[in-house]
Amino acid sequence: MSDAGLPGSPGSPDSPDALESLEKSLEKRRLAQETKDERRVWWFLGYFLFGIHVVAFVMIYAVRHGH
Repeated sequence: MSDAGLPGSPGSPDSPDALESLEKSLEKRRLAQETKDERRVWWFLGYFLFGIHVVAFVMIYAVRHGH
Protein backbone atom coordinates (compact mmCIF):
# COMPACT_ATOMS: atom_id res chain seq x y z
CA MET A 1 0.00 0.00 0.00
CA SER A 2 1.32 3.44 -0.93
CA ASP A 3 1.46 6.42 1.46
CA ALA A 4 1.60 9.00 -1.38
CA GLY A 5 -2.05 10.07 -0.89
CA LEU A 6 -1.97 10.48 2.89
CA PRO A 7 -1.49 13.97 4.37
CA GLY A 8 1.99 14.45 5.75
CA SER A 9 3.53 11.64 3.73
CA PRO A 10 6.66 12.48 1.70
CA GLY A 11 4.86 12.44 -1.67
CA SER A 12 1.89 14.59 -0.68
CA PRO A 13 1.71 18.34 -1.40
CA ASP A 14 1.38 19.23 2.31
CA SER A 15 4.41 17.28 3.51
CA PRO A 16 6.87 19.20 5.72
CA ASP A 17 9.43 19.45 2.89
CA ALA A 18 6.90 20.80 0.40
CA LEU A 19 5.47 23.17 2.99
CA GLU A 20 8.94 24.42 3.90
CA SER A 21 9.89 24.99 0.27
CA LEU A 22 6.59 26.80 -0.32
CA GLU A 23 7.22 29.06 2.70
CA LYS A 24 10.75 29.78 1.47
CA SER A 25 9.52 30.68 -2.02
CA LEU A 26 6.78 32.91 -0.59
CA GLU A 27 9.29 34.64 1.70
CA LYS A 28 11.69 35.15 -1.21
CA ARG A 29 8.87 36.62 -3.33
CA ARG A 30 7.78 38.90 -0.47
CA LEU A 31 11.34 40.17 0.04
CA ALA A 32 11.73 40.83 -3.69
CA GLN A 33 8.46 42.79 -3.76
CA GLU A 34 9.48 44.72 -0.63
CA THR A 35 12.82 45.66 -2.22
CA LYS A 36 11.04 46.79 -5.38
CA ASP A 37 8.55 48.88 -3.40
CA GLU A 38 11.31 50.44 -1.31
CA ARG A 39 13.27 51.39 -4.43
CA ARG A 40 10.11 52.95 -5.89
CA VAL A 41 9.58 55.01 -2.71
CA TRP A 42 13.14 56.37 -2.93
CA TRP A 43 12.61 57.36 -6.58
CA PHE A 44 9.36 59.16 -5.71
CA LEU A 45 11.09 60.93 -2.83
CA GLY A 46 13.93 62.01 -5.13
CA TYR A 47 11.54 63.39 -7.74
CA PHE A 48 9.52 65.18 -5.05
CA LEU A 49 12.59 66.86 -3.53
CA PHE A 50 13.89 67.80 -6.97
CA GLY A 51 10.52 69.36 -7.83
CA ILE A 52 10.46 71.36 -4.61
CA HIS A 53 13.89 72.79 -5.41
CA VAL A 54 12.88 73.73 -8.95
CA VAL A 55 9.80 75.55 -7.62
CA ALA A 56 11.90 77.30 -4.97
CA PHE A 57 14.46 78.51 -7.53
CA VAL A 58 11.70 79.78 -9.82
CA MET A 59 10.12 81.66 -6.91
CA ILE A 60 13.48 83.16 -5.89
CA TYR A 61 14.06 84.25 -9.47
CA ALA A 62 10.57 85.79 -9.66
CA VAL A 63 11.01 87.73 -6.41
CA ARG A 64 14.48 89.03 -7.30
CA HIS A 65 13.56 90.04 -10.85
CA GLY A 66 10.03 91.34 -10.26
CA HIS A 67 9.40 95.08 -10.41
